[in-house]
Amino acid sequence: MPSVPPAGGDASQVPAGLQSSRSAMRLRRTMDWSVRAVFLGAAVVGSAVLLGILVYLAVYGLRTFKEISPLSFLFGAVWNPDAYGKPSFGLLPLLVGSLTTTALALAIAVPSGIASAVFLSERLKGRVRIAVKTAVELFAGFPSVVLGFFGLVVLAPLIARVFHVNSGLGILNAGLLLALMAMPTIISVADDALRVVPQSYREAAYALGATPWTTAIRVVLPAAKSGILAGTMLGFGRAVGETMAVLMVAGNASWIPKSLLDPARTITTTIAIELGETPFHTTHFYSLFALGLVLFFITLGTNLLAESMIKREKRSFML
Repeated sequence: MPSVPPAGGDASQVPAGLQSSRSAMRLRRTMDWSVRAVFLGAAVVGSAVLLGILVYLAVYGLRTFKEISPLSFLFGAVWNPDAYGKPSFGLLPLLVGSLTTTALALAIAVPSGIASAVFLSERLKGRVRIAVKTAVELFAGFPSVVLGFFGLVVLAPLIARVFHVNSGLGILNAGLLLALMAMPTIISVADDALRVVPQSYREAAYALGATPWTTAIRVVLPAAKSGILAGTMLGFGRAVGETMAVLMVAGNASWIPKSLLDPARTITTTIAIELGETPFHTTHFYSLFALGLVLFFITLGTNLLAESMIKREKRSFML
């Protein structure tokens, strides 16, 4: 067996194979360090951008409360910044509009999306599955203005005719469109979560006499809970942050709706409509940043809740 010279010896006495092995090890360490540095830099930049947005929203949004009390802003039932006399900056009608349209969208998109993902993952095979998955992912990138035009031209007259109302522009129309927009994201993420469930789970269920559908619903679906929940949260973010389609079909009435057929206005559409025509450094201007701050905390709270639920599911699954 050849002897290995000490580290301080002559490099010419080191075997060629050992030299190449050391060179490969140094190259691998350099590449690992470079990749780690790139990802660390990207994480730092992303975090700094998000923190900067939050600080920007807070600096301008909190100036609203110099002239408006926080209680009147959070619980005010009227949003009318252009009123003669004393303008009103009440968040409640806009918050109700955002939450009702998003809740209706999720009530439609979540069960439909999960059922579609189960069918796509467990029943479709080969090229058919690839074609359907590709179509779903392509639909996820559809321009929102096109879907808004569809809701304005097709869904609005249909809703007005079916429910015998003067206009089909309202919460129901907006909720249906948001469901269409959130469903591809839920289907795609849930399908990926279902596909990574080990095949041994299915084989064990088949060995016990379970049918394919029973296996999919009672075994595979619970095992993919965390991924499905992540897809649901992404669908929520897609729905609550949508602007253009809701602007076209929700009716844009800043009041508290009494039914799903009533028009409404969301937080995002209010910012989009009013920010471009609002004078800088006015109470109205600062109140729009306060709306953005509220929307930020809604999304942040939802994501934190989802993250805690996913961690709890993973801990219970490991136990």
